[in-house]
Parts: sequence; structure tokens; C-alpha cells
Amino acid sequence: MTASSLAASPLTGPREQVATRLVFLVAGVAMAAWAPLVPFAKLRLGIEEGALGLLLLCLGFGSILAMPITGVLASRFGCRAIIVVSSIAVALILPFLALADSVVTLGIALALFGASVGTVDVAMNIQAVMVEKDSGRNMMSGFHGLFSLGGIVGAGGVSLLLGLGVTPIMATAAISGLLLVLLVVSYSGLLPYGNREAGKTPLFVLPKGVVIFIGLLCFLVFLGEGAILDWSAVFLIGQHMVDPAHAGFGYTMFAVAMTAGRLGGDWIVKTLGGLWVIIGGGTLAAAGFLLAVFAPNSTLAAMGFLLVGLGASNIGPVFFTAAGNQTRMPPSLAIAAITTFGYAGILVGPALIGFVAQQWSLSFAFVLVAAGFFLVGVLGPRVARP
Repeated sequence: MTASSLAASPLTGPREQVATRLVFLVAGVAMAAWAPLVPFAKLRLGIEEGALGLLLLCLGFGSILAMPITGVLASRFGCRAIIVVSSIAVALILPFLALADSVVTLGIALALFGASVGTVDVAMNIQAVMVEKDSGRNMMSGFHGLFSLGGIVGAGGVSLLLGLGVTPIMATAAISGLLLVLLVVSYSGLLPYGNREAGKTPLFVLPKGVVIFIGLLCFLVFLGEGAILDWSAVFLIGQHMVDPAHAGFGYTMFAVAMTAGRLGGDWIVKTLGGLWVIIGGGTLAAAGFLLAVFAPNSTLAAMGFLLVGLGASNIGPVFFTAAGNQTRMPPSLAIAAITTFGYAGILVGPALIGFVAQQWSLSFAFVLVAAGFFLVGVLGPRVARP
């Protein structure tokens, strides 16, 4: 598609808005479905935290390697083609995460899974930017709220099935079927183009200045989310002897709180202002991790994860808004850059937590994550407008 035809692309409407929400839901379901499988993989392979951390690093590297080229692919082939192909790949790979019987095979499966999910994430955000711009109103928090809702469906659904005695392979197959159904429903509303200004905006610009600063803060925020995604179940099993079939509900508590916070995020940011959302959110998320670490029982620990979800829910959207308002580089490329930083946090960060847990303890690693949220609360207001 040429630049002139891109510029002539029709404005999007309700159909595209619904499709965008569904794709965010697909990504959230897929990403969270892995969380309840982590302790099963650890037990099946007989590995310790350090080896598990290396496996999680495979997932992160797969995603981050795929993300930089996704923007180019979306510009050339359109959001629809990229989202469809990568979503099908996600649905096909997910069951293999429950089947892999060696560190090597699971590492390869996780790398491919991470690459596929990362590709979906970038392409859906490209579509979301254009759909939001056409609507003339703020829709990004709602889109990301659907991603969080997907976290509830993915983690809660797999945990529920496992609790009912369904095998991990059958549970993941059921989730894959759901992903494909959602993809079919959303297909007609996916955009056949990926950039209306291909002739005006460069495909890549090195992030600079405030964009790097925002990106580093996003790394810390999403590292906290990744810590709960990949380590909350292991933490509840190790610290509070929770049954592996039910340990995924720690992440579900987090996802419920984050979903509620994001769905009400537009009102919260408008009422409090971005500055206080970052200060209060960073403090609340840090307190949540500390509560989880020092809680005397699993119920209070799960409440700590809930507080993390509430606190972290709207920090990311405020940073995305700041990236869109800065003038050091094109807004779309700035958003792509901080998305990559964020994914590095959510996918590579948990691997670092594994190394810390191996050397000291998982509780100490969670304390370090809490310190990161305090740092966000202190430094983040520099890029937010009241």
C-alpha cells in the first residue's frame, strides 16, 4: 500500500473499535494463560528458580526480538494480516507449553510463544492508536482494560480447569479454542493497513532524551506486572503451601484489580491528575508487594497482589500519554519505543527475579520490585502533567 492510498484510508468506526477491544482481550488471555502453568513446568522438569529464570528469559527474548520488526511488517502488510498470523501462532504454541518435557523444548516453545504474543501486542497498539485518533476521544485505557480482563479469563480459566482436575494440555487447548473464536469474530474490524503516513514518518528512530526516561520507568512498572505473572504462583506455593492447582488465583486477584482500575482509569486520571496517579499508584503498588512478602497467610498475600494491581493500573497509560505529548521524536515511534521497554520489563524482568531468588530468596526479589515502584512514584511525576 502506497503513502497516498494510506492517506486516503477511511476513518474507523464502531466495528473497528470492537475488533480492537477483542484483540486486546486475545492478547491478555494468551499472556495470562501461562501463569498457572509455571509451577507445573517447574515440577515437571524438576528445576530450581535459576533454571526457571533462564526459561523465562527465552520467552522475553523471543518477544523483544520480534517487536522491532513488527512495525515495519504492519506498515507493509497491514494490522489485520499481522494480528491474524501471530494470533494463530499463539493458539498453536500454547498447548506445547504444557507438553514440553525438557528444558530445551520448553525454552524453544517459550521463545516462539513470546515472539508471537509480542507481535500481536505491537500490531494491536498500532491499530489502537489509529482507532483512538479517529474516535476523537480517549479510548486507550479501555483497550488496555480489555487486556487486563483477558488476564482474568486466561489465568482464572486455566486455574479453574486445573482445579477441576482437567489436565494442563486440555486446559490450554480450551484456551486456544477461545482465542481462535475471538479472532474470527474480530476479523472484519481489523485494519488492512498499518500506517497512514508511511511517506512522512521514518520506520525507526533511536529513542532519545525524555523517551528513554519514560521507557525506563515503564520497564520498572511492567517488571512488577511480570513478577506477578510468572512468580506469584511459585511464591504462594513456596511460602504458604498453596496447592499448585489453585496458586494461579494470586495472579487473578491482581488482574481483577488492574482491570477495575483501568476501566475507571479515564475518570481517575481526570479527577486526580497524572502526577498524583503516579505518586499514589507507585506507593500503593510498593505497599502491595511488601504486604505479600510479610503476610502471615496466603489470603493477605493475595490481598497484596490486589493492591499491586490497583496501584499499577493507570501508571502505564499516563506514561503512554506523556510519550505521545513529547516532541523529541514522532509520537508513534516514541510509543513503540516505550512499549519495547515495557515488554523488556514484563518478560525479561522476571528472569532477573529468578536469579535473585536463586541467590537469596523470592521474597527478597519482591522487596526489590517494591523499591522499584517507590522509585517510579518519586521520579515519574517529572514526566506527568497535573
